[in-house]
Amino acid sequence: MKMYYNVEDKPKFGQLIVFAIQQLLAIMAATLVVPVIIGNGMSSAAALFGAGVGTLVYVLFTAKKSPVFLGSSFAFIGSMFAAFAGGVSMSLGYVGLILGAVFAGIVYVIIAIIVKFAGVGWINKLMPPVVIGPTVAIIGLSLAGNAVGDLQKGGVLDAKGNSVANVLLCVLIGIITLIVTMLCSTYGKKTAKLIPFILGILAGYAVALIFTVIGNAADIEALKLINFGNFTALVSGGITLETFVSLPDFTFLTAFGGLKELNASYVGTIAVAYVPVAFVVFAEHIADHKNISSIIEKDLLEEPGLHRTLLGDGVGSMVGAFFGGCPNTTYGESVACVAITRNASVATIIAAALGAIIVSFVNPFVAFVNSIPSCVMGGVCMALYGFIAVSGLKMVQKVDLNENRNLFVVSAILIAGIGGLSLTFGKITLTAVATSLILGIIVNLILSGKKADENETEE
Repeated sequence: MKMYYNVEDKPKFGQLIVFAIQQLLAIMAATLVVPVIIGNGMSSAAALFGAGVGTLVYVLFTAKKSPVFLGSSFAFIGSMFAAFAGGVSMSLGYVGLILGAVFAGIVYVIIAIIVKFAGVGWINKLMPPVVIGPTVAIIGLSLAGNAVGDLQKGGVLDAKGNSVANVLLCVLIGIITLIVTMLCSTYGKKTAKLIPFILGILAGYAVALIFTVIGNAADIEALKLINFGNFTALVSGGITLETFVSLPDFTFLTAFGGLKELNASYVGTIAVAYVPVAFVVFAEHIADHKNISSIIEKDLLEEPGLHRTLLGDGVGSMVGAFFGGCPNTTYGESVACVAITRNASVATIIAAALGAIIVSFVNPFVAFVNSIPSCVMGGVCMALYGFIAVSGLKMVQKVDLNENRNLFVVSAILIAGIGGLSLTFGKITLTAVATSLILGIIVNLILSGKKADENETEE
């Protein structure tokens, strides 16, 4: 795939700002929602700040050669809940969030040291295209339910947390967003092709705004798609400087008060909750970097090297959690954004990271992002998650599927992943992606000794 902007290219300043905003919009919804899921007073703005700082750390360790944004990791949600288990105080829970990210980051650092001295040959042998291709596809396909679920919801919820907007109207708005995104990416001129998500989101938001205004004027609940509560909350106490700019509630500020409560038992609980998950996320780290490597046609596991990407991800997670509480991970949405827009410029990633840091202080921008209806983001995510899946399938094109051994490996991964096969061991949960990858590795190793039959060899 030919890139409009390669890794080392630097777009003009005006373009750079627009491209950075697009990257932010692609990753922001997921990054902001993790603290909301965890609760306990966690700040979405602080998580966004942490994602920005973590991404800068990643870019530094990868010598500006890997165009990926880091965002709040969903894989650690169960681990983050464990930090608050047992009725511990909020302050101690925040200590647990930072400590857990440090444990996970140390796992990455140890693996990075091993890779530095042992090389990546064993990784390529353990995870060849027949394994990694369908696994990348599963990363996208496993998110399909989230995209479709969002597609059917508006932003205004009733007392039970259900969307009040008509489902068919929500789907219509989402499809409009998707179609505008696809049209801009396919038929637009160069500028439109580089910012299809911004144009799609703005189009969907504009249509949703029209229906919401009508719904509010006529008091028709089914037409209310946009929740203006975030905006009204900003001005409820009058318009002051804090209405526009405020300091995020950084995790470390609250954590200071919990240090005196820290004990060995709690440290052990956090270690058990975070360390095993770090190994699961390591597998997804490999898949993401294999994916982006195939897109930009440069093997990132070789240059800058897997040890550098691991260090960037691990240390970036530690730093990100120090500020926002959430361990970071490379985002498939960011990879898909690179693939669709054909903009692999690391300068764009750096600008997006700086933008995340800046806008985390800007309340109206965070309020605007939070007001984007779920159906609009669902339309965008249909394209993003679909591209992740297709990127994996493209890797499988290089595999000889006339050989039964390859068919079995791919089949095992796809069925386990699409079927949602996740395994739980106590407090540790292997996601469907991790389970399918492990199963694929095992099947491939078992069948790797099978020589291709004469009638199965490539012609």
